[in-house]
Order: sequence, then structure tokens, then C-alpha cells
Amino acid sequence: MRILLIGDIIGKPGRYALQKILPGIRREYRVDLVVANGENAAAGFGLTEDTAREIIDSEVDVITSGAHIWDKKEVIPHLDGPLPILRPLNYPPGVPGKGYIKSGDALIVNAQGRVFFKEIDCPFRAMDSLLDEYKDPPPVIVVDFHAEATSEKEAFSWYLDGRVSAVVGTHTHVPTSDMRILPNGTAYVTDLGKVGPINSIIGNTPEDVLKRFLYQTPHRLRIPQGPVRFNSVLVEIDPENGSATDIQRVDRTVDIDG
Repeated sequence: MRILLIGDIIGKPGRYALQKILPGIRREYRVDLVVANGENAAAGFGLTEDTAREIIDSEVDVITSGAHIWDKKEVIPHLDGPLPILRPLNYPPGVPGKGYIKSGDALIVNAQGRVFFKEIDCPFRAMDSLLDEYKDPPPVIVVDFHAEATSEKEAFSWYLDGRVSAVVGTHTHVPTSDMRILPNGTAYVTDLGKVGPINSIIGNTPEDVLKRFLYQTPHRLRIPQGPVRFNSVLVEIDPENGSATDIQRVDRTVDIDG
């Protein structure tokens, strides 16, 4: 089974790049399932019903997220609806939405780290509970771990090694080149990267970000135009035992005028 995992989609430029690039990648690599992080898809912060549907229409099967999933209140009623949108698994009981979904022959899970984040429930124990309590899980289990610290991401992957097929990091918007398969068969990469403008600071207009650093005051963050980088990884998994057999980067660039 081949699963393509796409980094954080940044606003309209990211959604445009997704539409232009993803269908060709699905055909070229004969991809069975596509997962993309959509928490920054609506103007850079959050997700709406319309942007979620646009992402799905671009041939994405499951949309994962992180802390920004709450930024657009209009999406909250849809978190318990039929749209394949995930919020992190390790929010407390009673929070809207779901942290995992079965798509085809794979279980897709979304979890969130706690280092440099507002602390929520423990992602390690939340995964233990899910893996212990899920009835008849499929062999293929893929986790989007939305976290800041590399150490926490690596620790999470080692903790789950042999129990899930892949752990891929999101949130930093910076693609890493440390793809590997851990000793017990779990594929890992620290961060998928982003689908967003190249000439930016993690997706935002440099001038806006610099003002925040220089003056330490709030300033609206915009998304620049120009060429967009599409970051993703392709994981190949044995569907019989759930072990990863290969992980590779799949990165592309598309020009956007205006």
C-alpha cells in the first residue's frame, strides 16, 4: 500500500498548488491513499467547510490538523459530521470531533505534542488507549503527529515503533530529510513541510513576521504570492503486517502569478 502524506497546506496558494500537483502525483506513484494537514488552509489559520471540500476535491482522502483547527468556528459542527476531518486525538473527553478515522484499508490518526504548546492530554497515553481499545484495527496505521519539538516527535515514533506503520511530523512547515524506518518497521520523518509560498517565513509574508520579532507587538500575518513548494512523503507499507518498507520525499514546485 502506498500512502502520500502532505505537509501543512497554507491558504489559497497552498490549495491552488494542491489542485495542480496532487492528481499527477497520485497517478505517477500509483498512490492508494492521500492524507494532508489542513489546519492552515483557510487564509493561513484554521479550516472552513468550503476549504475542506476544496481539499477533498483535489483528491485528498483524509484531512488532519492541529491546534489551529479551532481558529475558524464555522468548521466545528463539521468535525462530528461526514467530512473526513480529524482533530488531535489527545484533547479531553467532550471536545467536538474525532482523532482517528478508517479510510480504505488504513487507520489514520492525528495526535498533538505538548512541548511548546498549550498542554492537553498525553499523546503517548492517548495512543496506548486507542491501540488497546480499537476493535479489529487494520494492519496499516498512520499517525500525523502535530508537534513543535524534534525530540518529542522522535520519542513518539520510538514509543510507537512496531505498533503503527508510520509516524510523520507536521507543524513546523520546514521539511526534514531524516526519513527512515525504525527497527520494528515504523516509518518516520520529523516534518513533512508545507504546501505554501517559497518566498516566505513558514508560509507568511516576511515583512509581517519581521515586525513581530522586531517590535514584539501583534501584527497581521499575510500569505505572499509567488512560487509554491509542495512538500510530502510517500510511505510504502506491507498491507499484510503493517510494516513500512520504504519512505521517500516527494517535493514539487509550481509558479503562481500575481
